[in-house]
Amino acid sequence: MKNLILTLAILFVTSSIFAQKEVKKNSQAYFEVNGVCIMCKKRIEIASLKVKGIKMATWDIPSNIIRVIYNPNKVEIKSLQKAIADIGHDTPLFLVKHSDGIIEHKIGLISK
Repeated sequence: MKNLILTLAILFVTSSIFAQKEVKKNSQAYFEVNGVCIMCKKRIEIASLKVKGIKMATWDIPSNIIRVIYNPNKVEIKSLQKAIADIGHDTPLFLVKHSDGIIEHKIGLISK
């Protein structure tokens, strides 16, 4: 009987400790995204926000650095970088092949 009570007590304490483990819902990431103008900024930020799990995205023109707040349980940074590369901007993990080496301004991709 003592062994049973001791076992139940250990299980209760152990399960309480694991139940209190906090799951991190928001993380921050910074990485370089190549671009040159305000149209690039809008395109990069809009494409980022369309990725499920991205909560905030701000791209700085002079430094070419994007700052994102995201839920790591819903999205990986690799997926975000792929989405940005798909609209024509180089990221650390994905390089876009341009025939003339210049980023084309695809105004049609920008929507509100």
